[in-house]
Amino acid sequence: MMAVTSAYKDSSRMALDNGKYVRYTPEQVEALERLYHECPKPSSLRRQQLIRECPILSNIEPKQIKVWFQNRRCREKQRKEASRLQAVNRKLSAMNKLLMEENDRLQKQVSHLVYENSLFRQQPHNTALVTTDNSCESVVTSGQNHTATQHPPKDASPAGLMSIAEETLTEFLSKATGTAIEWVQLPGMKPGPDSIGIIAISHGCTGVASRACGLVGLEPTRVAEILKDRTSWCRDVRAVDVVNALSTGNGGTIELLYIQLYAPTTLAPARDLWLMRYTSIMEDGSLVICERSLNNTRNGPTVPPVPHFVRAEMLPSGYLIRPCEGGGSIIHIVDHMNLEPWSVPEVLRPLYESSILLSQRTTMAALHQLKQISIEVSQPTMSSWGRRPAALRALSQRLSRGFNEAVNSFTDEGWSMLDNDGIDDVSVLVNTSAGKLMGENFAYANGVPPVNNAVLCAKASMLLQNVPPAILLRFLREHRSEWADCDIDAYSAAAVKAGPCSIPVSRGGSYGGQVILPLAHTIEHEEFMEVIKLENIGHYREDMVMPGDIFLLQLCSGVDENVVGAGAELIFAPIDASFSDDAPLLPSGFRIIPLDSSADPSSPNRTLDLASSLEIGPTGNRTCKDYSKQSGCAKSVMTIAFQFAFNLHLQESIAAMARQYVRGIISSVQRVALALSPSHLVIPGTLQPLPGTPEAETLTSWICQSYRLYLGMDLLKPDSEGNELPLKTLWHHSDALLCCSLKAMPVFTFGNQAGLDMLETTLVVLQDITLENIFDDNGRKLLFSELPQIMQQGFACLQGGICLSSMRRPISYERAVAWKVLNEEETAQCICFMFVNWCFV
Repeated sequence: MMAVTSAYKDSSRMALDNGKYVRYTPEQVEALERLYHECPKPSSLRRQQLIRECPILSNIEPKQIKVWFQNRRCREKQRKEASRLQAVNRKLSAMNKLLMEENDRLQKQVSHLVYENSLFRQQPHNTALVTTDNSCESVVTSGQNHTATQHPPKDASPAGLMSIAEETLTEFLSKATGTAIEWVQLPGMKPGPDSIGIIAISHGCTGVASRACGLVGLEPTRVAEILKDRTSWCRDVRAVDVVNALSTGNGGTIELLYIQLYAPTTLAPARDLWLMRYTSIMEDGSLVICERSLNNTRNGPTVPPVPHFVRAEMLPSGYLIRPCEGGGSIIHIVDHMNLEPWSVPEVLRPLYESSILLSQRTTMAALHQLKQISIEVSQPTMSSWGRRPAALRALSQRLSRGFNEAVNSFTDEGWSMLDNDGIDDVSVLVNTSAGKLMGENFAYANGVPPVNNAVLCAKASMLLQNVPPAILLRFLREHRSEWADCDIDAYSAAAVKAGPCSIPVSRGGSYGGQVILPLAHTIEHEEFMEVIKLENIGHYREDMVMPGDIFLLQLCSGVDENVVGAGAELIFAPIDASFSDDAPLLPSGFRIIPLDSSADPSSPNRTLDLASSLEIGPTGNRTCKDYSKQSGCAKSVMTIAFQFAFNLHLQESIAAMARQYVRGIISSVQRVALALSPSHLVIPGTLQPLPGTPEAETLTSWICQSYRLYLGMDLLKPDSEGNELPLKTLWHHSDALLCCSLKAMPVFTFGNQAGLDMLETTLVVLQDITLENIFDDNGRKLLFSELPQIMQQGFACLQGGICLSSMRRPISYERAVAWKVLNEEETAQCICFMFVNWCFV
């Protein structure tokens, strides 16, 4: 009644008809308001029906009622617009305050840098300026990172923890609002009223660090509650265990946490953290949550090293949450980590040395979660499949978590490794634990026990070159038939159901079509969920194949190639057409993370980088030298993981199927990546090595002269016309020629067209292949027995045998010749191998 009365007061009580005003009674307005809430735009028939049903409206003409509804819709629109403008005004005011604070901080940083510059000018003999900030234990240098100074163990008794907490609070605030760290804006981020916030990354400090400032429409206590629940918004967090908690005298709380983080790829171990979290309220009413590792303490609880985990360090980090006028909160986030990059292969270290990656996967993820929940609170909506956003977030979390569990395959979850089949390119693991099966809801249905009592995972990682993750992922999403096997999809769909299923054997089936049904366009920034309908393919049921449709729940992120340094994921799981929120999910998919190639090309350890100087593609075409700069990604690592439910007595057959399937996917991905590479986007033409390739000509000369020196004959047949360039002749030589470096673990540095075809690779990716990886055990033994002879005698003739391509396909060769390549000063530069009469087996 109050709403009606309010509407009555705000609405016009007059109606205009032929120049005359008609006054509405309160009862008439009440009746009209009821209809308006039911149907804001009634048809003429509905208006006439209203007049018949409400006698109090009998004295009003239908035209007058039509005008009333028009005016009412106009007032509603004005009210909404006024409310929207007020919200925008409040947001702009808060953003202005935030920008003014950021401007003050930047002015302090400029003053600090000017002071440092003046000190540098006063000390011209110093080669580097090192400034130690004891308040945050960070080291700022002229572009180089140094290990933080080791300090004596800190007291972790209750009194000591309070001292550490106060120290952590001070250091965190100096990073969040001060100049303890030099922050630079994240590339590609544009602050504004519609942006997620002000995002910055560290420059020249210990470890990796990221900082964010933003506005959210939630109260500070609710913001703190969400941020403390790390597993709900950070996909990289496996578990958070609160080991102990104690109250402080100032009304705060100290918690001791043990956190486990997933590894992003199969090529690196997972991380864990042992840290302290301090929550308190400041004098100005701001809520602060700060954290730091307790790796170097005494007189307190500790967590010993955990197998298969590398202990990382969290430097003072946290959240500063301030109430905002008019509602909502202003939040400052700082993440500062030392992820111990020494523990991973060198090619993967950029993943653990990238502040951009930390910002996108952790700092921005927190802001996205807060923004999304704020929108859901203010604008409740339902998806086209009848699910609320919170339910969709839970589904996306299950998909992401299931995929991370498959990639990491922790032994404490019940995973055990199966023996390989002689080639270790694909890892196959089995999980028979009841917890795994119950966790995926493979439980008793209607009293019938589940037929499949185990889960198998086949996983692998591979390096990609010059293919932006977003472009490759979009292709994989939109062209599933280019890499997926419909028989395997049918098996996977049947395996998660209650009925029995047979071993999938390809029967020449094909997809009738792929239909993408949007489920949630934006769960988080640049992430969406959808249902994929695969039409008219077979379902495996016992020994029969029944045609039908298969549905996949799919999570996709990182499809925007304009986002600098962003990774991409495509995770999916078979579901029923009417899937429930607790439906069984066995996620599989792809993850592509860019690697920041920052190696110095002028390193003295290198001889000649033919990949960058020759620039010849697989078809002999010249490629674009600056593509990696244009695309923002020179190299990336792709992780593939597929899971299958099965019965234990079929383990051997399912394992063989899974290996073959993942190898086929790897081959398909490499083919697609090669097709998407810019080397295939150039205009076909003949090889022209002279312009800009002096190193290529030089190496060709050294190879030919050394061959003549050691074997007494010419490698290249002389051209009858004398016009053929040596480099072009070498490039088109019928035998495979491959050069490898003189290192403890030799890697290939150059190959002619036949050599690249034999290894099924490109000249750029060739540098990621080691010499020993193309041979089996017998071949490696033979090779290493001949290497001393090559170095002493200068050459060696090897018997015919079998080697492997980069796709692990066997290759037979009649014989091979290896010789040492000397420069003009007779210094060994590399070893050249020539494989004669090779072919795929």
